[in-house]
Amino acid sequence: MNRRRSGILLHITSLFSIYGIGDLGPSAHKFVDFLSDAQQSYWQILPLNPTNPEYDNSPYHSTSAFAFNTMLISPDCMVSDGFLNKTDIDKIPYYPCGTVDYNTVIRFKERIFSLAFERFMNEKNGLPDYNKFCRNNSVWLEDFALFTSLDRHYNGQTWSNWPDEIKYRDPFALDALGRSLEKMIEKEKFLQYIFYKQWEALRRYSKKKGICLIGDIPIYLNYHSADVWTHPKLFRLDDKLLPLVVAGVPPDYFSKNGQLWKNPLYCWEEHEKEDFSWWICRVGHNLSLFDYTRIDHFRGLVAYWEVAAGEKNAINGRWVTAPGEKLLIAMKSRFVNLPFIAEDLGIITPDVSELIDRFELPGIRVLLFAFTDDPATSPHAPHNLIKNCILYTGTHDNATIRGWLESDAAPEERQRLFKYMGREIPAEKLPAELIRLAMMSVADTVIFPMQDIYGLGNKSRMNRPGTDEGNWRWQMEKVPIDPFLIQNLADMTRIFRRS
Repeated sequence: MNRRRSGILLHITSLFSIYGIGDLGPSAHKFVDFLSDAQQSYWQILPLNPTNPEYDNSPYHSTSAFAFNTMLISPDCMVSDGFLNKTDIDKIPYYPCGTVDYNTVIRFKERIFSLAFERFMNEKNGLPDYNKFCRNNSVWLEDFALFTSLDRHYNGQTWSNWPDEIKYRDPFALDALGRSLEKMIEKEKFLQYIFYKQWEALRRYSKKKGICLIGDIPIYLNYHSADVWTHPKLFRLDDKLLPLVVAGVPPDYFSKNGQLWKNPLYCWEEHEKEDFSWWICRVGHNLSLFDYTRIDHFRGLVAYWEVAAGEKNAINGRWVTAPGEKLLIAMKSRFVNLPFIAEDLGIITPDVSELIDRFELPGIRVLLFAFTDDPATSPHAPHNLIKNCILYTGTHDNATIRGWLESDAAPEERQRLFKYMGREIPAEKLPAELIRLAMMSVADTVIFPMQDIYGLGNKSRMNRPGTDEGNWRWQMEKVPIDPFLIQNLADMTRIFRRS
């Protein structure tokens, strides 16, 4: 990413769809067309892993490091591929405009998935590519399909509450129960295959249009996940396989009490003994799907905030060293090039910056952060940027530009902004001004959330860190993207040599 380029941050869920949630179908392909017409080079999305209503459907709280979120499967593509009839998807529920109603989406898609699977079961021997998919992904697919089926079988109980022979993975008990759940397991594998098939079609189309895809690796996993259940020794668990300590971050810009994520932490000693094989497998899987991958909370690979299990917030924690350098050396020996973006926001110490520099990884800068203190010395201010970085106007965790100025910015932050810009700027015009400022910058790569391209307020914000409800819901409306907006973005991209 050492050439001048630009792109858009938009998660798949936020695409418009008559089925209540963005998917991998026609709207995704049309968005690629928009990116191409606007002279953009990158489409960045959030993690594609399965989500759970218990965690507000956050893409950063998943039951698998490898599996896909099947709610993003396109019903239209399932019809085109012969897995559904058009009449199977005629009865579409009512969905609110501009927001994802996850509960209604889940009910609708589970119904049509069941119809598709029944049809598939009658003709699967005629689909050699399904068998090939299962073989190529067996290292994670079998365990995930079994875990998901057991989760349903035990009515959503956390795996530590499953019968001991299943909790501790007795092979004879698992084999017996697996046979009784065979159809359910097969359905999970089938849905993963359908997602992969649609994703590969979207990736091919993106490549044809010259659009690179940027994925996202959440650093941590849910305790209730296939990976923790399958590989408990790789995590800091006690004799009863319960977390000893959990992940979080200390108080920072986003939260005065810190953020208590509650994810189990890695037992890095075990990862080192296995030459980081689980991580290498995980990264290799992601690099087979994307052109570049953002590593969320990169500093956690150098040192992480450890909080005792049972704490109510993240204040009472401590920093613990992690073997990030050894991990990156192992990855570099396997992958040669490391097409990673290091998410290095928050409390960043010199050792984190040194590791990023040593491996020549681009870090992240956020334009809105330039005004939290004196812009003269802020690393996020355009005049202080380095070339090898990704400059965002804001990320999925930030307010939109307009929303920030309208309601989030403190008076002194507004004053710093206006002094920096040389004039006062109304909230509705600030997004375009900051996008142009970012485009002008020396940063090799600039990325804009689609909300900022539209100039939307905080009702369209994607996530509020430290909150547990009401996030990850924003969705584009059906209105076509204004041709003037497309042309303006394309012109700006050419003028600042990013096309």
